[in-house]
Amino acid sequence: MKSFLTILTAALTIVSGVCARNHAVPFERLDKNDTLLLVLDLQVGLYNLARDWDPTLYYNNLIAHAALGQLFDLPVVLTTSAQQGPNGPLPKEILEMYPDAPLIERQGEVDAWDNAEFRKAVRDAGKSQIIVAGITTDVCTTFLALSLRAEGYSVWANVEASGTTTELIRDVSNMRMEAAGVKLVSLFSIVCDLMRDWRNTPGSKEVLPWLNQYYPIYGMVARGHAAAINNGTIIPGEGGLV
Repeated sequence: MKSFLTILTAALTIVSGVCARNHAVPFERLDKNDTLLLVLDLQVGLYNLARDWDPTLYYNNLIAHAALGQLFDLPVVLTTSAQQGPNGPLPKEILEMYPDAPLIERQGEVDAWDNAEFRKAVRDAGKSQIIVAGITTDVCTTFLALSLRAEGYSVWANVEASGTTTELIRDVSNMRMEAAGVKLVSLFSIVCDLMRDWRNTPGSKEVLPWLNQYYPIYGMVARGHAAAINNGTIIPGEGGLV
């Protein structure tokens, strides 16, 4: 009997440990030295399918997504689907950012990972963490994110720069990715995680002007503080709160 109880206790301990690990919430930090940025099918023809966003806001979001590579000096891989057809090219603003980056023009593969040239470009970058956003969320972003997870990559899906036809489809697609371990994140979250500390480089000197351009809701915070300093309207004691 004692032997049986010993075995049972050991088994319960193992099961409890597994359950605890499964319910743990791992926090993997983005490392700018181990990160690859993917610009996935953010094409001018597909842009009109991103109806879960205000169109002006979404345009800013996708340009900001691409500009992350410039801010943090990340390697970038660009890819398009059926570019010669109605999907069209990437916006010229993005192409002008990265004239020397790999641009994989897929001729038929829906999931970018099915394209051998794209797989090679990703592997050649030698990074284990990947930031991605695409049109549409349910096909381009989800298919590639799941394929990358299956290959062992850590994946951050920029939810503000992916777009699809309805909010329901967006939400279901995000749940599908999340269940596979894809990290659903905002633009500001990505920026702050890559920066880590305002005293770093890039830090406040480089990041605040970038945010002022691409994320003005925070840029205005910095501008308001700067204005208060310049015109001397900081009230007594306020400086200690900054």
